[in-house]
Amino acid sequence: MIRRALWQGLVAGTAGGVVMTLGEKLEQAVTGRPDSHVPARVLQRLTGLPEHDGAQPLPVNWAMHFGQAALLGVLRSIMAQAGLRGPLASAKFTVVRLTNDQILENATGVGAPPSTWPRKELVLDVLHKAVYAFATGAVADRLAARSGLGPGQRHAALRPGRHSGIGPLPR
Repeated sequence: MIRRALWQGLVAGTAGGVVMTLGEKLEQAVTGRPDSHVPARVLQRLTGLPEHDGAQPLPVNWAMHFGQAALLGVLRSIMAQAGLRGPLASAKFTVVRLTNDQILENATGVGAPPSTWPRKELVLDVLHKAVYAFATGAVADRLAARSGLGPGQRHAALRPGRHSGIGPLPR
């Protein structure tokens, strides 16, 4: 399962990153919001790369942006392989994506807690991360479904509906 989740997650996360980026570019064309250089700054701080004032090198920005998207896709793929699929799983994954960003941005001193952001920036960030999470989830779920039900789904099928006290699946 893990080997399958790895490659499928990298594919799903990359696809989600592309969809999120296209959505960001569309939003920026409408709102006039400039590109964010936060991903590059975080990567520079994490790796010890030299930091620059102003605009950051595009390859560094994209390395962090798409690298983070691909790697987090592995977690969403593990969720799908285990049987955590569909919109509810993608909604949960949205929180994971936002949390990952905030840990890295705040730990490196590049960002501040979202509670200090202007509301418009916060809404846009949550929206874009949700687009990423749902796009990644759609791909991860579809790839995982090719292997059949996950263990959690098989367990739930033992007695459909909401019930407690159902023992584990047989080995």
